[in-house]
Amino acid sequence: MIDVKELYNNLDNYMEKSITLQGWIRNHRKQKEFGFIDFSDGTCFKHVQLVYDNKLKDFDTIQKYHVGCAITVDGKVIKSVGSGQEFEIQVKNIKLEGDCPEDYPMQPKRHSNEFLREQAYLRPRVNLFQAVFRVRSSAADAIHKYFQDRGYVYFHAPLITASDCEGAGEMFQVTTLDLEKIAKSGKVDYSKDFFGKQSSLTVSGQLEAETFALAFKKTYTFGPTFRAENSNTKTHANEFWMIEPEIAFCDLEQDMDIMEDMLKYIVNYVLDKCKDEIEFFDKFVEKGLKDKLIKLVNSKFTRITHEEVITILKKANVKWEFVPEYGEDIAKEHEKYITEYFNGPVFITNWPKDIKAFYMKQNPDGKTVAAVDLEVPGAGELMGGSQREESYDKLINRMKELNMPLDGMEWYLNLRKYGGCYHSGFGMGFERLLIYLTGVENIRDVIPYPRTPGNCEY
Repeated sequence: MIDVKELYNNLDNYMEKSITLQGWIRNHRKQKEFGFIDFSDGTCFKHVQLVYDNKLKDFDTIQKYHVGCAITVDGKVIKSVGSGQEFEIQVKNIKLEGDCPEDYPMQPKRHSNEFLREQAYLRPRVNLFQAVFRVRSSAADAIHKYFQDRGYVYFHAPLITASDCEGAGEMFQVTTLDLEKIAKSGKVDYSKDFFGKQSSLTVSGQLEAETFALAFKKTYTFGPTFRAENSNTKTHANEFWMIEPEIAFCDLEQDMDIMEDMLKYIVNYVLDKCKDEIEFFDKFVEKGLKDKLIKLVNSKFTRITHEEVITILKKANVKWEFVPEYGEDIAKEHEKYITEYFNGPVFITNWPKDIKAFYMKQNPDGKTVAAVDLEVPGAGELMGGSQREESYDKLINRMKELNMPLDGMEWYLNLRKYGGCYHSGFGMGFERLLIYLTGVENIRDVIPYPRTPGNCEY
């Protein structure tokens, strides 16, 4: 018994030999005296052609096997006489392991992504999602390998938390209180809740990761995060995965070095490990995808301040939908222009303090913070990071300015008292990365079971 991946990797060793495969029928073309089965076992993106004829005693039975059936195949590996494949399997015997009815939804035809989302438990069986989720697996492997090989400690951030890292309040509440009683009384006593306080699903593991960075020097999280944001765009989901490294004795310039190095490593890794999948995406999903990824790996990442970006945008001979302004955020159209202007990825640094999170290091000008966003061609913002504020007094004052409660945040503030140091980190949404790597436009199609407003199936 071998896997299809093993067969392709060592084809010369198996040629003209008998083998046994187990997998599923993807397509079945039947003729009067013989038949062709498009066979896959999911161990690699490539399929295998099975050829059988009426000399088999079970010929009539095999002809009745439907698309989707699970089978065990005994056969001989031979050079293919037809075009389209180097070899094929001359079938000696096929055993039906699991039948499949004719109304099986994943028939060998082109299905819309909307239809496939409705069949999310079956969509891993079609070529597009075979490719997407194999790239997802390889990209995850690359992330862990990058950090593990460089001495980072993998930190499992808590999913249930009492702190709002982003301060936006878009958090899912976690409670065991009787909501019907609360609705009638109009009062909530969190001291009687499961954790004795108001608790939520995490929006970020960053704050907790900082505690590990100041003990292990280099740490990273890679896990699910949650945002109660009622948004139905192609790039937003309510449950998604985040990569969040934190590094002690690291300033903003070093932070950007790591961001660039990590991204190039991951892209290179996927280009190497997922050649067939990238070729598929390049042909059927986004023309020029492979060249785009190769160009990123070989690009020089520009570093420029937010103020300089606004100046460039204001001087541009473009009629903007959203007029760029100093002290304000930039729009998608601005991100696109800047990456085209510099013909590559761009780090935008030193953002206005008033539009960034409380924990970011305040610059001497009193107006900006040592924050950075990475903009990449064709996707816009892919990563965001900052040097963290290491001053106890400045952090407290900033939290007070934003009317953030200090109660319950003593542990985070104390990091600045107990042997604190300058440190930095960044976050990258895993699904945003996968959209970039695959060319698949909708976040719902790069995560197995998407959680979006009104959708919590499976």
